[in-house]
Amino acid sequence: MSVLEMKVPSPGESISEVEIATWLVADGDYVEKDQAIAEVDSDKATLELPAEEAGIITLKAEEGEVVKVGQVVCLIDTAAAKPEGHTSSETKVEEVVAEKPAPAAEKPAPVAEKSAPNPGPTNESATYASGTPSVAAAKIMAENNVDASKVPATGKDGRITKQDVLAAMSAGFPADSVQGWGGTRETTRERMPMMRRKIAERLVAVKQETAMLTTFNELDMKPIMDMRTKYKDSFSKFHEVNLGFMSLFTKAVTEALHLFPAVNAQIDGNEVIFHDYADIGIAVSSPKGLMVPVVRNAEQMTLAEIEREIKRLAIKARDGKITPDDMTGGTFTITNGGVFGSMMSTPIINPPQSAILGMHNIVERPVAINGKVEIRPMMYLALSYDHRIIDGKESVSFLVKVKEMLENPERMIFGGKDPLQVLLGL
Repeated sequence: MSVLEMKVPSPGESISEVEIATWLVADGDYVEKDQAIAEVDSDKATLELPAEEAGIITLKAEEGEVVKVGQVVCLIDTAAAKPEGHTSSETKVEEVVAEKPAPAAEKPAPVAEKSAPNPGPTNESATYASGTPSVAAAKIMAENNVDASKVPATGKDGRITKQDVLAAMSAGFPADSVQGWGGTRETTRERMPMMRRKIAERLVAVKQETAMLTTFNELDMKPIMDMRTKYKDSFSKFHEVNLGFMSLFTKAVTEALHLFPAVNAQIDGNEVIFHDYADIGIAVSSPKGLMVPVVRNAEQMTLAEIEREIKRLAIKARDGKITPDDMTGGTFTITNGGVFGSMMSTPIINPPQSAILGMHNIVERPVAINGKVEIRPMMYLALSYDHRIIDGKESVSFLVKVKEMLENPERMIFGGKDPLQVLLGL
């Protein structure tokens, strides 16, 4: 017998342990080389573990177990013959997913919020099985109130996999599939996923270890809404990507960061690290909760390039393919609570960064314009910042500069200056 020991690979720098979220195969299954056999959760992302060789697999770790990087989690008997008529569970999942339409890319989301599936028509010809869900599948179903009996199970022995749930959610559910209150007065206890535990630790650390303050301002959205209405069709046709608000906010932020570099810096012991670039973290929702992928060198991108990158990262987050490298190294973060109806909030800094910008919902309100009352689409902006490195003057001036550029979009082309100032050399 030739047995291969499969060890947990390192998912990224500084990560020393992971959690076995779900096994995609059962003990004794025959697996193909490079077939995904497990999903593992780190403190930053969920990753797939591929089989290093083909053969019969023996599992050495339980679902939900925390294992060290380099620890043996399964054995593969590479001398075992392939069973006649064998079809891998991975192939079955791919076939099921291929029958379902892919959901649209998620909108940027606020911290600690989750998205819910949109109800819609369900494939009536599908055969549903209320099998035992995997840990990852059960978590997603609980978060979105999905009835297990409405999910087609493709796993071994009728087991519901994570991919089954995501595929069913993308297709939509009939109105009677969402579970209501049971009224049993029973309680359940679940282990917090590793990612959620790490987020909790970091949020508490931010509150305890930083001098976090928040400053607010309001933004008249009419100028950029008018610009978007005027140019969105030609922009989409020419660049093959939609023009959204997030690219405009990102561009305004990068210009303001150039003028106020402390907002783009971070503390390292007794030193301050300043960055000659702007890597902007964009909070997006995914089936597993909040993800903050990073748009690298956003200061050098056009609006179309920013939109394409945000879309690419949002799709990766939605499909569970985001990696730790996609979410590390940001210098500033933007989070949008407005997509869930938030009018105002105090976003929490994403360490080791020193500031975060919170966007909120757009509400028509009466405001004074040139001495007259007009109804304008207004948004509250919030900048949370570490007062140890950013003074009040810098934080307020930064937010005012972002406001000025969004209310005068042409200023983004000229580094925050009025075009006439540039023309006159002022």
